[in-house]
Amino acid sequence: MRGRNAALLAAVIFIGYFVFGVSENIRGPALPRMQEDFGFSEWHLGMLLALNALGFLIACSFAGRLIRAVGSRAALAAAFAAMTLSGVFIGAAPNAALFAAAFFLLYLGNGLLEIGLAVVCARLFTKNTGFLMNLSHFFYGLGSTISPVAAAAMGWTVGGGELGWRGMYILLLLSCAVPLIPALLARYPGEDGGGAAGEAPLSWRHLLRDKSAWCNVALLSLGVTAELGAGGWMVNYLEKVHAFSSVRASGMMSLFFLAFMISRLALGPLTDRIGYVRSVILFAAASGLLSCAGVLIGADGAVLLALAGAGIGPVYPTVMAFLAKRYPRGTGAAITFTVTAIGILGVAGNFLIGWVMDAFGYEAGYFLIGSCALGCAAAGAALHRLLRKEGRLI
Repeated sequence: MRGRNAALLAAVIFIGYFVFGVSENIRGPALPRMQEDFGFSEWHLGMLLALNALGFLIACSFAGRLIRAVGSRAALAAAFAAMTLSGVFIGAAPNAALFAAAFFLLYLGNGLLEIGLAVVCARLFTKNTGFLMNLSHFFYGLGSTISPVAAAAMGWTVGGGELGWRGMYILLLLSCAVPLIPALLARYPGEDGGGAAGEAPLSWRHLLRDKSAWCNVALLSLGVTAELGAGGWMVNYLEKVHAFSSVRASGMMSLFFLAFMISRLALGPLTDRIGYVRSVILFAAASGLLSCAGVLIGADGAVLLALAGAGIGPVYPTVMAFLAKRYPRGTGAAITFTVTAIGILGVAGNFLIGWVMDAFGYEAGYFLIGSCALGCAAAGAALHRLLRKEGRLI
């Protein structure tokens, strides 16, 4: 891919991941304000995040078939449009039920975008896959880093009134319309004129019998739960447990995503050298140890919670690179299977974290988040042993 089309594809991928990061991580600073407005308990917040994961799961379950039927162009355009509209609906929702429905729409769009971008990247990045996958996801980290800082706009005065979390959601999610134009104009690898993909689908029956596929599901489910758990709960944890101000807590969350972002850029080339599975083991273990230590130390350990982002950051794109190499003729199906499966476990994970925080306190809940990262490393070790026995280490 060269010239104009390469530039269009780069815009779709990089801007797409950027707005994905924005859309997923503006919620952290806004959650305490939503909780106050709607009278949510921690359990209700856990249920809301579980509902979001369910929307993501539903989108993932049909995204692969949709892409094969209508092509990446239409699927990505639908994702960007849904995310843009959801911002308007979230900002205008008059009650908790419609607010939850608007959030559900956002995560439907996120799920479709996640599969669509991953499939395009896997088809496009056939060399230096680990580096290029991490580079793409660097832009997710960039959006995630900027969004908590931008969420401070809740306090801005606009037209004589405070913008608030509702106006902030509308304003920031309008950015999801930006990559819509290059998404409609680009020609996609593996497709004829943007139509259905030419890649032969890999049977889910085959994946269900593949032990390494299930190891992947386990490690990525735990890794994503740790990543999203930190993004969703860090601000609340620091405000409620250590009495951090909203600005200070949001700053720590931004530091988490700054470390998250830089590690993807700096450590991406390393994954191609030392191997994808070994990389996941090392990075996830470091993240889990930092998170657990941060909880045990207390307020002074908040910086360790933020630095844990450097470990968990490269895990997801490195696993995507692994899938592209492990299943070169069925990457789309393998990604859809994996992301759908982790979506199921994500529903349970978000519910469990919310329940633990409600029942045993924020320290126990955040310790569970760190333990998920350690579990990710353990699942990676199991995958490493399995692949070594097969003589197929990647």
